[in-house]
Amino acid sequence: MSEQTHHGLPVPAVAARDAALAAVMQLDNEATAVVEYRSAGSLLLLGPGAAVATVLSRLPSGLQCTVLVSDGTAVDVPERMSLVSAHPVQLSGHLGHFDVRIQRQQGEPMWLAELLGGETRAFDLVLDLHAEPLIDVETLPFGYYAPRDDSARLERALAEIPEMTGDFEKPRYFNYNPDICAHGDSGLNGCTRCLDACPTGAIVSLGERVEVDPYWCQGGGSCAAACPTGAMIYAYPTPKDQLRRIRMLLDAYREAGGDKPVLLFVDEEAGLQALEAAAENLPDSVLPVPVAEVGAIGMDIWLASLAYGATAVTWLETDELAASVQRELADQKRFVEPILAALGFQPTQLSALTPDTLSGIDSLAGPAVADVARFDTFNDKRGSLRLAIDHLREQAADVPDSVGLVAGAPFGQVLVDSNACTLCMACPQVCPTNALSDAGDKPQLNFTEDLCVQCGLCQTACPEDAITLEARYLFDWEVRRKPQVANEEAPFNCIVCGTPFATASVIERMTERLGDHHMFQSEASLRRLKMCGDCRVTDLFSDDMTDVSKPTVYGMKSS
Repeated sequence: MSEQTHHGLPVPAVAARDAALAAVMQLDNEATAVVEYRSAGSLLLLGPGAAVATVLSRLPSGLQCTVLVSDGTAVDVPERMSLVSAHPVQLSGHLGHFDVRIQRQQGEPMWLAELLGGETRAFDLVLDLHAEPLIDVETLPFGYYAPRDDSARLERALAEIPEMTGDFEKPRYFNYNPDICAHGDSGLNGCTRCLDACPTGAIVSLGERVEVDPYWCQGGGSCAAACPTGAMIYAYPTPKDQLRRIRMLLDAYREAGGDKPVLLFVDEEAGLQALEAAAENLPDSVLPVPVAEVGAIGMDIWLASLAYGATAVTWLETDELAASVQRELADQKRFVEPILAALGFQPTQLSALTPDTLSGIDSLAGPAVADVARFDTFNDKRGSLRLAIDHLREQAADVPDSVGLVAGAPFGQVLVDSNACTLCMACPQVCPTNALSDAGDKPQLNFTEDLCVQCGLCQTACPEDAITLEARYLFDWEVRRKPQVANEEAPFNCIVCGTPFATASVIERMTERLGDHHMFQSEASLRRLKMCGDCRVTDLFSDDMTDVSKPTVYGMKSS
């Protein structure tokens, strides 16, 4: 066991770790809402007849069960069970409330429970024995079991189903602010990172925003890690509580004489089990941080942890971690690696581990910051990232002005082709963060890089294809937060009254595009394109009154 010094006295590093872990045990998380489930234990067993028949005798005799045979095979069921032979076409719901629609040989699809004469359409539990389950997501909703011909998973389901009766509750793991969501605007598609990262299928698009089903959400947290704006944040614990816990953990470790702390995030189920199995060989400098899901720990937590003095930030990925969550964590790592490299950090100081590679964790540590950060955060993801990176930059030497990032990173600039842009201002109308803005009556497009999340809505909205995105990180916050002129033109003045109302490029483009239109074949009609709205109307009615070749209808008499 290695020893450190504390106030001049030798102190075992493991004692420092124990002191740090004991200190954070005193912290409470900010309260969050709960999601409640109620199950009376009614089971829907469905699948091909042969698979169903092998399970029937293994169900508890007191279990209320409905059997749905999907392939028409004859199956003998006990009298206490209801039997239906039909093809299931839709299954949705959660523990305590599953709905299934069936298609019989004739007629429209109908709810199975209605066919059975029930007052409700819901089943509490579902055991789906199809090789391809009706609900096909990585992390299944509570109360839904789909073994997929895996005998071990079937055994676990049969053991657990009898216990799934009663009232259950879980935390509401997420908070969502649609006002800063970059998902869409004006019918255009923007960011889809939370939908792509969710392993449960709990998030759906509603056009300009998303919606999370709290009953399907199981706290994977990858949506919060993926969200570029902070519109989706983890709620139990909140980022503020999580970072407060990490800072206290590192402070207590150093205060007790510990040195070179390595943070290891592990989930509270499979991750802790793997950690316990490797505990004897775990270096004394490793500080485990149990979390509901490692997928909820993203770049804001990682970088703040380094600013608080960790020599490495690692997380344990077990076989239980959904593939979509692993992909999102890998993306987050790719996004910030160039930033950390520019700040002088080694690639190993941000690492994903598996149970097989856990033994090499002590080789990942690198230099820590000379002065640890003391900042607090307030559940503002972009603000936490800025504070962390700014602190790390202050400790580093020879930091470049900017560093290029991989496409998809939530930092960067918008490049506007001034030769193509007509300053139509479609882009600031859809920008969810106000990174792009107009200048009032002045034909000028401004861009604030600090606010840009590279969602691409501006690029999609641009009718002239004048916008491209460049992912990068500009380190100077004062420069990053200052609006820059992306494009501007002198105003075009009305040829009648002199009022500015457009730009020369807009007028030129309109004239060019409407030149072949049948309504703009006369010199007068083309001339009106160069007038403001008021003068255009005045000129139009003036022509109508003076053109005697046009018939004027003053009234009509009934015959």
